[in-house]
Amino acid sequence: MTSTVPKPTKKDLNPYHLFLEKPTLKQWKQIGTQKRSGIATPLFSIYSKQSIGIGEIPDLKLLIDWCVKTQLSILQLLPMNDTGFDFRPYDAQSSFALDPMYLSISKLKEVNLKLFQNKIEALKKKFEPTRIRVNYEVKAAKLELLSEIYQTINHNKNTIFEKYIRQNEFWLKDYALFKVAKEINQGKNWESWEPRLKNHEAEAMHVLESNHAERVRFHMWLEWQLAEQFLEVKKYAEKNGVLLMGDLPLLVSRDSADVWAHQSYFKLHLAAGAPPDAFFANGQRWGMPPYEWCAIAQNGYDYLIQKLVYAENFYDLFRIDHVVGIFRLWTISLSEPLESGGLKGVFDPSSESEWEEHGKNILTAMTQHTKMLPCAEDLGVVPDCSYKVLEELGIVGMDIVRWKKNWKTDVNFTSPENYRKNSIVVFSTHDMTPLAAWWEFDAGTVDEKMFARMCGTRRISFETVKLELFDLAASSHGRLRWKPEIKDEQTFLKILGRDETEVKDFINLYRESYDEKAKFWNFLGLKGSVPFKSTPTLSEAVLKQANLTASIFSIQLLQDWLSLDERLHQNPWQFRINLPGTISQENWNIVIPFPLEEFEGLEINRKIRRINVESERGFPKS
Repeated sequence: MTSTVPKPTKKDLNPYHLFLEKPTLKQWKQIGTQKRSGIATPLFSIYSKQSIGIGEIPDLKLLIDWCVKTQLSILQLLPMNDTGFDFRPYDAQSSFALDPMYLSISKLKEVNLKLFQNKIEALKKKFEPTRIRVNYEVKAAKLELLSEIYQTINHNKNTIFEKYIRQNEFWLKDYALFKVAKEINQGKNWESWEPRLKNHEAEAMHVLESNHAERVRFHMWLEWQLAEQFLEVKKYAEKNGVLLMGDLPLLVSRDSADVWAHQSYFKLHLAAGAPPDAFFANGQRWGMPPYEWCAIAQNGYDYLIQKLVYAENFYDLFRIDHVVGIFRLWTISLSEPLESGGLKGVFDPSSESEWEEHGKNILTAMTQHTKMLPCAEDLGVVPDCSYKVLEELGIVGMDIVRWKKNWKTDVNFTSPENYRKNSIVVFSTHDMTPLAAWWEFDAGTVDEKMFARMCGTRRISFETVKLELFDLAASSHGRLRWKPEIKDEQTFLKILGRDETEVKDFINLYRESYDEKAKFWNFLGLKGSVPFKSTPTLSEAVLKQANLTASIFSIQLLQDWLSLDERLHQNPWQFRINLPGTISQENWNIVIPFPLEEFEGLEINRKIRRINVESERGFPKS
């Protein structure tokens, strides 16, 4: 009697085929269920030789060319929304409008630029990107010139522009009216405007539009020009097999067109944030208002759906920022002093029994009304229901290599095969230190504020034990590095002067962070002594290991891919994009120190391509 071996099924041949059984089936069919590799970057961090002071939308074509050369098939952008003059991409003045500072003046449509060539060249020279930080004064300068250009065009012939206005009536006019109202109120917050304007009354809107008709159209014209340039980039990406991934922030600025025009959709007596955790001892208070989801649901989630409808003009995938906030959001009363941060808050909804259904309803509405594949940033303090719902719906989450450990046992780093299939493997996000800076400044350290607060609750003298436990000469940026001689828990407990049962949280912190570099070195399979500073060799090992995980997508910060180049290891801290919970001149303005034209000839390109091809994350085979 002979036995027959069953033929392998599609699932056996492709373990990611299971996504085709999920509610996001149509999105997965469009994207494909093969492993991919990609990059993430804000547009302000890159530039071309044609740019005026900051990265511009057409510059993305050069980055797409580099993606093709290195076999990176996903290009993820940080939010592109209009931030006004605060320049914080996750605190925008609109969830819809693109930021005019990213507009290429030389690529404007249906405009005669001959009259303005001298002014364009002067502006380009004045804001030549020769520094590692963006000079955001370029935005006001570009808007001034764009306003001059707009006044010379013929407004009667442009039927494409008129069609754009009609197609975007849900948000476009409100946004333009908001921008004009900000201008005539000297930039003041909408809550300080005269009552009828503040309350968005119909008669006040009519008067505002009538009195400032051309200025309103100017702001709509800017958005049309931005959309036209972005649509060209989207077509170029499609032609070259690169998927564009957008970043749609969960929240929007309190001082935004969205909140002003839809005040019933927001809880204006509260501020959103995040509770304390191992990385932010005081929690976080972002300031944006939480949603009034009941009101939004009663209108068929129109506000949420319209955001997706507009975004899918430009993107194939989209990142849902802070997806856990869809299940339950940490909220803080406006009466709480700012110095309390996110310490004194509550979750909304308050009952844990509501979280799963609440999040699933919203995410289902999103998946049913867009062609884009949703990807979730499920980081921070994550409720179990979030993992469950994301898997049920076929939405990928994020697995962070530096945080992916066997927390309940030996605290070693998790084997690549044990990553979630429905995840994007990431080493760094925009809110973290890039790879090289993590190794030099974060790995093997603890947060100083958190450790001080823990000592305070146990009446342990922080200043005393700090000197005995930590190598202060090797500590910086608010991180405390353990002294090498604190080799065991008994030594640690003796210095604390407490019994093990009293300080279990201290012991967990010690186990999680002490000797972290050595554990990570072993995880990567590297030999020899563990270096204090990062090297291109270390970066290569990290990127290879990330690409070998079970995660369907591997998307790494541009800084981390470029850390294969020695230049990004000189003072790596400066390449951090943002330090959450802080307002700093160093947030949201980092620039890669060479133009996109130089990417084509980088010596590291072959290495990046090899990493992607050997891990079978290169371009899908047709």
